Amino acid sequence: MSQRPVTEVVAAVLTQPDGRVLLAQRPPGKVYAGYWEFPGGKVEPGESLATALARELHEELGIVVTRAGRWITRLFEYPHAAVRLNFFRVFGWQGEPHPHEGQVFSWQQPDAVEVTPLLPANFPILKALSLPPLLGISRAESLGVDSFLARLDIALHNGLRLIQLRDKTLPEAVRLQLARETVNRARPFGARVLINGSLDLARAAGADGVHLDSAAAADLTARPDCEWVGVSCHDAAELSHAAAIEADFALLSPVLPTLTHPGATALGWEAFSALAGASPIPVFGLGGLERDDVPLARSHGAHGVALLRGAWT
Repeated sequence: MSQRPVTEVVAAVLTQPDGRVLLAQRPPGKVYAGYWEFPGGKVEPGESLATALARELHEELGIVVTRAGRWITRLFEYPHAAVRLNFFRVFGWQGEPHPHEGQVFSWQQPDAVEVTPLLPANFPILKALSLPPLLGISRAESLGVDSFLARLDIALHNGLRLIQLRDKTLPEAVRLQLARETVNRARPFGARVLINGSLDLARAAGADGVHLDSAAAADLTARPDCEWVGVSCHDAAELSHAAAIEADFALLSPVLPTLTHPGATALGWEAFSALAGASPIPVFGLGGLERDDVPLARSHGAHGVALLRGAWT
């Protein structure tokens, strides 16, 4: 970023139950007229972000927000201004959105947007929004390969669409075969598979990308050359580095005490919220959480939750 003053902006991701999000076309007479963006606007002096969000959506769309949570924060430099985009996910509102300022609106699936042109800042946002709210971390080491694959089939039928294949202690040949089989079973459902560790293994298995532990990520100065990259993080410095290497998302843990790491200090929701809300990339909560905790996690700034045991039961 340059040394220009930064304009604080709130941006709202209104989300329908089917995953569609609301985009608005900037009206004539404004900078970037005709471009599509998320609804929102400038934060007034002395105004909190939540208050600005409620005001902007009432003024611009005529709705009253009933359920919303911080999501991510991104800095973006346009030719005319430097802005800090404070994104909120909005899942509940009263009233039907309609234009109060002459805009055109359109509900769009994040991974299949049909309106154009988009404001440049929104391309990574739409990619992030295509991530599902649940991430399953494999347990073939403890369950056994055959049992894990049987549970994978059930999870896929029940809607799991993002899988991290971990199981690092398996022999390399076994792990490659497991990775290939996981990818083959995931493909018909449109589910993505990320391999924890090796980019070579991910490519050999035909996976969608890699997931890096914090140590592996710390050794990198650039993004691995693949479609999707996740990083495991435990604090602000690791989250910042994950964003610096342009990871697509992070896992932040442990949120709550866990059976697997009983002595580890849990972040708690307050610390998690502060870290997730300030992150420029979406954050999944990990540790002590269940699939039913997605709404709670989202209310604290999470994109969703990552599950180890809970994904396969």
